[in-house]
This record gives sequence, C-alpha cells and structure tokens, in this order.
Amino acid sequence: MFNKLLGKFSKDLGIDLGTKNTLVYTEDKGIIINEPSVVAVNIRTDEIIAVGVEANKMIGKTPSHIQAIRPMSEGVISDFEVTEKMLKYFINRIHSESFSLVPRPRVVIGIPSDITEVEKKAVEDAAKSAGARDVFLVEESMAAAIGCRLPIKDATATMIVDIGGGTTEIAVISLGGIVTYKTLRLAGNEFDNNIIQYIREEFNLLIGEQVAENIKIQIGSATTLKEPMEIEARGRDLINGLPKSIKINDTQVREAISRTISQIIDNIKITLESTPPELASDIYERGIVLSGGGALLRGLDKEIAQATKIPVRVAEDPLTCVVRGTGIILSDPELLSLVTTRGGSE
Repeated sequence: MFNKLLGKFSKDLGIDLGTKNTLVYTEDKGIIINEPSVVAVNIRTDEIIAVGVEANKMIGKTPSHIQAIRPMSEGVISDFEVTEKMLKYFINRIHSESFSLVPRPRVVIGIPSDITEVEKKAVEDAAKSAGARDVFLVEESMAAAIGCRLPIKDATATMIVDIGGGTTEIAVISLGGIVTYKTLRLAGNEFDNNIIQYIREEFNLLIGEQVAENIKIQIGSATTLKEPMEIEARGRDLINGLPKSIKINDTQVREAISRTISQIIDNIKITLESTPPELASDIYERGIVLSGGGALLRGLDKEIAQATKIPVRVAEDPLTCVVRGTGIILSDPELLSLVTTRGGSE
C-alpha cells in the first residue's frame, strides 16, 4: 500500500540496460539518460566515485585503489552490486527534480532472448533493490521492433537484427510473439576486440578499448568505401614498451572485423532457415530491419542484403530503438501484458 502511494509520485521508466550504454526513458520527457554502463568505485572505501560519462573517462587511467567497472557483460549482469548502484543512481537522478523522496517507479527492462532464469532473477532483483516498485521484462528484439514502430501484432513476419554492445539479437516476430530467434554473444564489443587483436599482431602495438572503438566509429566498414580513409592509432609498443602511433586504414579495419561480420550473417541465414515458409515469404517481401549501435557500421546493411538476397534497412536512430520500445510498452497496458513477463514486485 505504501509503495503504491510512493509510486504515484514516481515516474515510470523504460530502461535499456546495455553492455555498453544504459538508456532511460520517461513518458513525459522521452530519453533523459544515455550514458555508458560504467561505474568507478573506490575499492578501499567501497564508495561510488562516478557513474556513466565521468566513469567512462576513467577506463584504463585509474590508480590501483579505483576501479572503472562495466557491470554488464554480454547483455547480462556480471556484477550485481555495482549494477544495483548504477540503477539506483540513475533512478534517483531522474526523480531529483520531483517531490518524490523515495522513488518507487514501475520499470520495463530489455533482456536478451536466451537469458537464463538465474540471469533474469538478477535483473529483477537489481531493479527492485535500486527502488523499482514493479519490474517487467521484455526481450530486446521485441522492444527494438516496437521502438522501430514495426507491426508486431500483425499475422505477417517482421525480422529484426539488433546489434548492441555485448549481444546481437536476431528475431522473427509475428502476432505479438517471437517465432524464431538467435542470440549471439558477439556484437560491437567484439568488433573492438578484433581491432585491438589485429593491431597487436600486425603492428606490435597495444591499444585501449576506447581507441579501438574510435577507430571503428571513424573508419569502420563492412563493404569497400568509395574513398579510402585512415586514422592515427596511439598505444604502447610491445617491443620496447614506449608510446607509439601508427596509421591504420579502412581496408585493414575491414579485414580485422570481417570474421565477426561473417558470423552475424551466417546466424541470420540460420534463423531464416528455421522460419516457417509463410513467414519467410513475408520477410522476403518486407525485408530485414537493423537496429542497435552496430547497425551504424558503414555498409553493413548492403553486406547482409547481398548475402541473403533480401532487402535490408537501418532503423531510424538505431541506438535508441530498444529504450523507445520500452517507453511505448509502458504507456500501452495491452502491449505491456502481451509482450512482457512480470518480474518481482513489492
């Protein structure tokens, strides 16, 4: 009863709890938080020093008593306590301007399709411990399709490929449910790892995560570019241990990430092969939609279209599809009961 009373003064939230970024949506203001899923902790005092953007700046630069932690790994919680503190920080920040002293919002959170019951319970418990009154869980591919305004309730197939930071979700949706799906534990982070490994092997240079991500964003591509591009990469020389910089071009980056792209395309084909014929014909006609940060990789849509012989398009603002979907679900009670599973409530 008391929680329901507090809930009247709380803003219901849609959350995309991503490996790379956490996004939070409220009905009145839309997306109000879009920050890296990073928390900086003082391990001597167990005190939170920074969350989000500020904590992300500290990665690879902290002294021994401070750790910049990514509490999410491959789409699931790897550090429960830090995830709880991060969620609590974001929930309190959203309610800091309102009259709610103890925010108790209803929360919709996106989860990978192949998440285990234990991992699902960890998400529910973290959200409840952070102050949520009710927790609803929805598959990320379903939330992304809703966020893209795809007709998920129709008796025709919708195919979405959501390439996030830690996972790639491939799903065929019809009549408000997922018919076939694949969850891959490789996505944007794997592209970064490929680039780090390639530069290490080819140039004897060790670079950091953020340098690799910047290379991917600036010159990364899945197909040959009209005009060649190159960028400077700085790191530590593995031979003499001194700082060093090299030039790397788009062809080399494409070579570095080509294997991961091939794995994603192969799994899209496998998902199509296990799709009922009637729905497969719908997909052939209506095409595949790409969402998530990985969809922004230059030429990825063309590469997938060429390999599958099916039209492919990138969703509008692909980075925010999942969180926009959770927001739409929150505001539609019928949709909420159709696509979510009820998590813990207090």
